[in-house]
Amino acid sequence: MVTVGKPVPSFDLPATGNKNLSLKSFKGKNLVLYFYPKDNTPGCTREGQDFRDHHKAFARANTEIVGVSKDSVKVHENFCAKQSFPFDLISDTDGTLCGLFDVIKEKNMYGRKYMGIERSTFLIDAKGKLRREWRKVRVPGHVEEVLEAARELG
Repeated sequence: MVTVGKPVPSFDLPATGNKNLSLKSFKGKNLVLYFYPKDNTPGCTREGQDFRDHHKAFARANTEIVGVSKDSVKVHENFCAKQSFPFDLISDTDGTLCGLFDVIKEKNMYGRKYMGIERSTFLIDAKGKLRREWRKVRVPGHVEEVLEAARELG
């Protein structure tokens, strides 16, 4: 499991744009990895739109953005196209990356308990070290807070 202040273990997973993404793909840049439950749901769409709308500001802060859920690459491709996301989405169908970042939690919807992704964001610096984490994320105002932290990294 990842810990703030420690290097993030390498990963290599399929993503949009017909590619695989690994930590090495972002060498020399800061990376925002945001985990969300499901494509095309209201909260996840809003969060993605917020990252999209701040994409240029993140780029000026030498920071890339990547979303992660357990949806397939095909579903991700449709979601990206529909929302005009300028960043990639990783398909973590087997939960490898979710497990590494410990984001699979018991959830409760209408009295039904199930295991799912807890909305979480991680900021990794240009050297591959985890600098900040946000867990149990509430969407309003979240992206601005992550952007401020990315700017502080320089």
